[in-house]
Amino acid sequence: MAADEKGLLNAIEEPKGDQTAPLPGGMSHAWRALSHRNFRLFFAGQSISLIGTWMTRIATAWLVYRLTHSALLLGTVSFMGQIPTFLLAPFAGVWIDRLNRRQVLVWTQALSMVQSLGLAALTLSGRVTIPWILGLSVMQGLINAFDMPGRQSFMVYMVGDRRDLGNAIAINSSMVNMARLVGPSLAGMLIAATSEGWCFLIDGVSYLAVIASLLAMRLPAAETARKTTTMLAELKAGWTYVSEFLPVRTILLLFAIVSLMGMPFVVLMPIFAAQVLHGGPHTLGFLMGAMGVGALVSALSLAARRNVRGLVRIIPMAAAVFGIGLIGFGLSRVFWLSMVMVLIAGMGMMQGMAASNTVIQTIVTDDKRGRVMGYYTMAFMGMAPFGSLLAGSLAHAIGAPWTVIINGASILLGAGWFVTRLPAVRDAIRPIYREMGFLPSDEGVPQ
Repeated sequence: MAADEKGLLNAIEEPKGDQTAPLPGGMSHAWRALSHRNFRLFFAGQSISLIGTWMTRIATAWLVYRLTHSALLLGTVSFMGQIPTFLLAPFAGVWIDRLNRRQVLVWTQALSMVQSLGLAALTLSGRVTIPWILGLSVMQGLINAFDMPGRQSFMVYMVGDRRDLGNAIAINSSMVNMARLVGPSLAGMLIAATSEGWCFLIDGVSYLAVIASLLAMRLPAAETARKTTTMLAELKAGWTYVSEFLPVRTILLLFAIVSLMGMPFVVLMPIFAAQVLHGGPHTLGFLMGAMGVGALVSALSLAARRNVRGLVRIIPMAAAVFGIGLIGFGLSRVFWLSMVMVLIAGMGMMQGMAASNTVIQTIVTDDKRGRVMGYYTMAFMGMAPFGSLLAGSLAHAIGAPWTVIINGASILLGAGWFVTRLPAVRDAIRPIYREMGFLPSDEGVPQ
């Protein structure tokens, strides 16, 4: 870990006593993380950049479908864009624990900008092909392997009080889903009016905002601390910690199931828009927007919470809601009903993601934070490529609706399994929450 991050971590307040006391400055508790200057900068820059990111996601899916009309290739492109994250995220987590995280994020954002501008140039010039899309998707996957664990583990350094960490994660989720709401809608209109290339160009330019916000943050001077252990030894230590710490292991296993079986339904959205609902890019944009609304509602509800108590119980409930929403979406053949089901799925998906992230971030030790978030990234984005390939293959064989129904049922089974592990998870978290002041000393179980 860099010395500037060590110094900042030492300055972070460990919460004690009453967690519901009024916050200074009159700021609503729902937005209290924005009282920290560094997090405000991140919020502003990332809000702009994420709109471009979601425009690119929709434009890429529609471009692949327009060029090939193949569910299998939709899954293949998604697989190629995410498999590097699965392979590299644990190693990236080790490097992130060794390096200055702000510098890592500046580099990942700059390289992402190059990737998007390259895709824009190829598309606007009419030279884009599936091999080019595959190659640039692999490049983005390599970047994400470092960007995601770096961004997640940097969150704690942007707030000066651990009480605000959960709120920062919830606000970050709200920001992601505002972008999910705005980006696909803009992309749908822009694709219908012009071409996918303009979406890629806007995305490329939008990275300048987040790079500027990172550079404007006020942090102590950076010095890189020397490590006496080897990278493989640190990788092994991180794996041992994750695999033996029951709460993290259980949450990540459910998260992997949700990522494998649930997240890839987004890859099949162009098929639902074009074939099941007989629409076009506008329909795709509305469906993605509805999912964004549901996810945004969930994220805002989490931001309104005063502390982390109750989040462990929410994790399996959210997975069950996600599964039910997917089953309903797979059964629907009516546009308005599909919108409702996607909204429900979005609510469950985001509630589970944000709750899992918050619980993990509040219970892990600081010296292994980067490695744990590397495995978190592996479970989140790393399992998705296998799910995308599986979803594309199943959709090719039995159709997209039945594929989504099977995926939703699988997530329901995963939620049921987590419920059986819930008492043991609570018992393991209880002493950590009590020590941090999230539980009174005479209270037994974190809900």
